[in-house]
Amino acid sequence: VQLQASGGGLVQAGGSVRLSCVASGGTFSTYTMGWFRQAPGKEREFVAGIGRNAGRIYYADFVKGRFTISRDDAKNTMYLQMNSLKPEDTAVYYCAARTGTVVLSSYDYWGQGTQVTVSS
Repeated sequence: VQLQASGGGLVQAGGSVRLSCVASGGTFSTYTMGWFRQAPGKEREFVAGIGRNAGRIYYADFVKGRFTISRDDAKNTMYLQMNSLKPEDTAVYYCAARTGTVVLSSYDYWGQGTQVTVSS
C-alpha cells in the first residue's frame, strides 16, 4: 500500500489543522492506521492510531483532548484533526499502516510526511 499525507502548514498557537492520509494499492479497510511525528533532533513518536472499523482508537497522552483521529474507508482516507495546537506540536507528521489488528505495534508502511509548524 502507498500512503500520501497532506494538510500540513504554518499555523498560530491555538489554531487548528486537519491532516489527511490517502492510501492506494491495497484494501484500506483491512489496515490498522496510525499517525506519528518527528520533531527536529528528536525520535519519531506515536501520536494516534485507529483500528479496523475504527474499533480501537489510541492517543498519546500529549494529544489527548486536542487531536482526533478518524478514517473513511469509502475514501481510503485517514484524518487527524488537530486543535489547540502548541509550538511543541511542530514536527513532520507521518501516516502509517499495518496489516495486523493491534494498534500499538510496529507499522509496515509509511507515507512521506507533512510538515506542521506552530508559531507562538
